[in-house]
Amino acid sequence: MAKRYRYAFARRREAGKGKLSAGLAAASIGIFLLSILTDFFLDGRFPYIVGGMCLFAVLLSLYGFFMGLRSFSEENAKHRLGVAGSIGNGVLLVGWAGIYLMGLSFYP
Repeated sequence: MAKRYRYAFARRREAGKGKLSAGLAAASIGIFLLSILTDFFLDGRFPYIVGGMCLFAVLLSLYGFFMGLRSFSEENAKHRLGVAGSIGNGVLLVGWAGIYLMGLSFYP
């Protein structure tokens, strides 16, 4: 009789840094929306508060992008959230750079 091989597959969990990356992307979007609401309700009187919030969102997005890239080095883990976080944070960084450059074009 032929020998039967029994295979055991390890359950793979989601990469921890990938979860962090996706969470930071969501936080960056949330801070962006919060800064829009803050500027609307303050009627543009305190632009430094809104600018500081947006700068913090940019830094969160940058850190999330690097954490998403570092999540690919974790072994025996799924990388779905790492990919989503890296792409999301990359798109957010490009968007933040576009907003910054549009702001520079209004002040010659």
